[in-house]
Amino acid sequence: MSWLFLFLGVAAEAMSHVALKETDGFSKPLPSALVLLGHLAAFIFLGQAMKGMPVGIVHALWAGLAIITVTLLSALIYRQHLDLTTWLGMGLVAVGIAMINLAQGHSH
Repeated sequence: MSWLFLFLGVAAEAMSHVALKETDGFSKPLPSALVLLGHLAAFIFLGQAMKGMPVGIVHALWAGLAIITVTLLSALIYRQHLDLTTWLGMGLVAVGIAMINLAQGHSH
């Protein structure tokens, strides 16, 4: 269940960050509410994930997966063009996430 909560936390965080661009400095109520609710949901889900996983692992995976998800969503939704260096950085984040997962069985 911890993994499910982690992925829900990543989804909530990514939705929140993508909606942040639409708030216009928190002057638009609907996107502003999405940002606040998304952050609240993300922390609730992460708290649940931490019941079965170490704090450092949850935080590292959450941060890395959220970076990748927000970057991909912003490319799709806002048509932001990513250069090769950015894609390389995303690949390094993905490799780091994989390394954390491979080492997780040995860190408890």
